[in-house]
Amino acid sequence: MQKRLIHRRLTIFLQIILVAEVVAAIWQQQWMAMVLTIGILLITLAPLLISRFFRVFIPPEFVLLAIIFVFASLFLGEVRDYYTRYWWWDIALHTCSGFLLGIVGFLLVHVMNEVEDINLHMRPGFVAFFAFLFAVAIGALWEIFEFAMDTLFGMNMQKPMLGDPSGLTDTMWDLIVDTLGALVISILGYRYVRTGKNESFLERWIQDFVKGNPNMFNRDE
Repeated sequence: MQKRLIHRRLTIFLQIILVAEVVAAIWQQQWMAMVLTIGILLITLAPLLISRFFRVFIPPEFVLLAIIFVFASLFLGEVRDYYTRYWWWDIALHTCSGFLLGIVGFLLVHVMNEVEDINLHMRPGFVAFFAFLFAVAIGALWEIFEFAMDTLFGMNMQKPMLGDPSGLTDTMWDLIVDTLGALVISILGYRYVRTGKNESFLERWIQDFVKGNPNMFNRDE
């Protein structure tokens, strides 16, 4: 309960910063920054809406991590221009996205594997492999999206890096760290499915997700 309260307060604190940024953007008549920040604020509310409308319990640690990622990537990265000011910012965030997408992919296939109505019985190795491929695939689709935005609308999503103005180095490092992050999550997830232990942060989150959603796993506790 104490941890959940801390996570909720941190989430509200980040959302207050976004609201203040919206007010500042209106005051300074920076309409593009205002629209982008409002969009970011709405994204941070997505976990709450999902949990209420779909009646799905999402571990507060994962919610906070997802909101921090959105705050760092869209607000600090795009609005505050951290991508240009700090060359390593994009690499760090793509590493985190590999973790997050790996967790989402693992939970997705783990739910399908446990629900009796779906009638799937996948081996632990395949569950982990799916989580890995899911994260890598979404990372690759994002790079295609960045390329399309730069090509069609003249944006600068694929930024120069390490002396390469073409954006190719940026893209390759994004894919590499996405893959490494997904690999770490896949290994931890495989160990959880194989042994049932909850020693790492991922395994504890999985346990919390399972206990908080007994209807998904045909459990009464």
